[in-house]
Amino acid sequence: MPTSYYPHPIIAREGWPFIAGAFALALLVHLFAGWLWALPVWLIALFVLQFFRDPPRVIPVLAGAVLAPADGRIVAVDKVQDPFLAREALKVSVFMNVFNVHSNRSPVDGEIRDRQYFPGNFLNASLPKASLENERNALWIKTEDGRDVTCVQIAGLIAKRIVCHVKPGENLARGQRFGFIRFGSRVDVYLPLGTKVNVGIGDKVRATETILAEFR
Repeated sequence: MPTSYYPHPIIAREGWPFIAGAFALALLVHLFAGWLWALPVWLIALFVLQFFRDPPRVIPVLAGAVLAPADGRIVAVDKVQDPFLAREALKVSVFMNVFNVHSNRSPVDGEIRDRQYFPGNFLNASLPKASLENERNALWIKTEDGRDVTCVQIAGLIAKRIVCHVKPGENLARGQRFGFIRFGSRVDVYLPLGTKVNVGIGDKVRATETILAEFR
């Protein structure tokens, strides 16, 4: 099985300024106030470092597989109205806590047909209403065989920044990294009716490596 394209060396580039700042502050406190005062700051620096880890992942080769777009826990598997494409769809939601990898990866191969950003609240991302009320960024991806997939980055309680590196007209490969959310958040995937869902509420998933669903 091939390894996904990985342009960043182990630590996500979105985290480099935060990591540098946290370790610089810890070092200054250590030098001027001593190790005891610096210890909590070193712990915070280590937390920031682990938050921005971004390991490469192995892509399953199963035809028709829909891959997890993020690490975390499944908090919703529902038949709903896709608010972005105005259709009935199956929604699978992945909630990321602050200890999960927050790199977001494409669930399918396809072309980005549209990208929509919506400002909003910063409710707990595990709540159902977060899908419609929180700050969010939605990608409409059209697969080669004509299926529509909506992948939505949703900010959480303390997440204040959604990062998305792709735009309409570009193509994404399954498992390709397209964005990041800071700090604690959620990703919703809306799939065509009839898609076979392989996960249930409470399941833990890993971005790219877990097969969320399969097209029939």
